[in-house]
Amino acid sequence: MSFLPTPILDRLDRRDRRLDPEEGKAGMVRYAGRRGVESCGVVFAAIILVFLSIHLVPGDPVQVIFGELSASPAQIRELRTQLGLDDSLPRQYIRYMQRLLHGDLGTSIRYQAPVLELIQQEMWFTIQLSLAGLAIAVVCGVGLGVLAASYKGSAWDTLAMTAALLELSVPAFWLGLLLIFLFAYRFQVFRVADVSGIRAIVLPALTLGLWGVGSIARVTRTCMLEVLGQDYLRTARAKGLRESIVIRRHALRNALIPVVTVFGIQFGHMLSGAVIVESVFARPGLGRLLVASIAAKDFPVVQGAVLVIVLVFILINFLVDLSYGWFDPRARFA
Repeated sequence: MSFLPTPILDRLDRRDRRLDPEEGKAGMVRYAGRRGVESCGVVFAAIILVFLSIHLVPGDPVQVIFGELSASPAQIRELRTQLGLDDSLPRQYIRYMQRLLHGDLGTSIRYQAPVLELIQQEMWFTIQLSLAGLAIAVVCGVGLGVLAASYKGSAWDTLAMTAALLELSVPAFWLGLLLIFLFAYRFQVFRVADVSGIRAIVLPALTLGLWGVGSIARVTRTCMLEVLGQDYLRTARAKGLRESIVIRRHALRNALIPVVTVFGIQFGHMLSGAVIVESVFARPGLGRLLVASIAAKDFPVVQGAVLVIVLVFILINFLVDLSYGWFDPRARFA
């Protein structure tokens, strides 16, 4: 026989059911399904924006492609028919969606090859560079943030936040040129304009990674300061746990819940920053292909490359949303 009032027992029963592992798995499935539907809506909106962005560019794409070359009216009409620009905008969009659903991103005007094949050839180099840069940004950024929060108000805090501010202020192209001058030209430690081996990716990844360290460090410091003041950490210290264990096992995981969002955003920045870094280091990749296609007015490649970057960014943010359920069980049981 229980001495607790019935309303309190009912609330405890509901809490136990809410924390049931099987119901937690079902809640995670519902959470993933809801986020998946929302991501599909974002994908659809992104496809529309990417399609319209090409058609909102001032001027006639055909005239831009010919440039200063003298073209006859017959050649202009032939190219407009080839690109499907004679049709109305709704018909062009329907045709674009039909091709897109079949995995067809069009044909490159410059290379005379399917856009999807060109992107597949270059995509791995960009993903490889972005992941390496993100790993550097996460390790250095979280380390600086934890160091600054653990020694709040000390010289370590000031030094870490000053370094983070400098990394936010330095342009990626200038940092890349500086690293090339120091480590490839002066000391000849690493190689540039090469894609084979780990040494060839160190400088580009370092340039890209240091570009995102500042944002991660500042957010990590803020979240760590908020978590370090919680009651359960005072209890852990009162039990005699070492400060390193309190920070590593108890504080850091809870502080990383908001920081994970920054990881997803930074990966999107890595993809966009790869356009600059690949050009500075003369590396193959989607960014360099995009720059070359813009210079050559190859609109099908530009449209396809931008769409792929947007879709990868949406996918990464969807995975970040799912990771909330692993870091924070309340996201599963909500």
